[in-house]
Amino acid sequence: MGQQIYFEDVSEGMELPVEVREPTTRQLVQYAGASGDFYEIHYDKPYAESIGLPGIIIHGALKNAMLGAYVTGWAGPAATLRRLTCQYRGMDFPDEPITAKGHVTRVYQEGEQNLVDCTIWLENPQGQQTTPGTATVALPARSG
Repeated sequence: MGQQIYFEDVSEGMELPVEVREPTTRQLVQYAGASGDFYEIHYDKPYAESIGLPGIIIHGALKNAMLGAYVTGWAGPAATLRRLTCQYRGMDFPDEPITAKGHVTRVYQEGEQNLVDCTIWLENPQGQQTTPGTATVALPARSG
């Protein structure tokens, strides 16, 4: 995990650091075992091609998990992920880089919580947003 981000250090429009991941077929098989999602399009290339796909594709829920890890890694260990949403608008493939990007859209307080809304997404190597989403994190204040 990264260093802790504090509420006072965040402003609307702030860019989150870019993070590149390189998922492998092995990771997809491990995810299938952990999640119980054994649909062949995620690990069996001949099957995936037989139904018209260019090859095996990354689980949508795994991409959602990558976005969650991306935003919580940025926010730091004392932050709490309050909300995470995403849409699956394109396929991503193992052994191709996936780039996570994002920016802060709102900084506000609700009750005693210091909240930050972010727009986040995954991009394929062509720069297309395949998995756009949003997240809300609760951040600690520097003053405690």
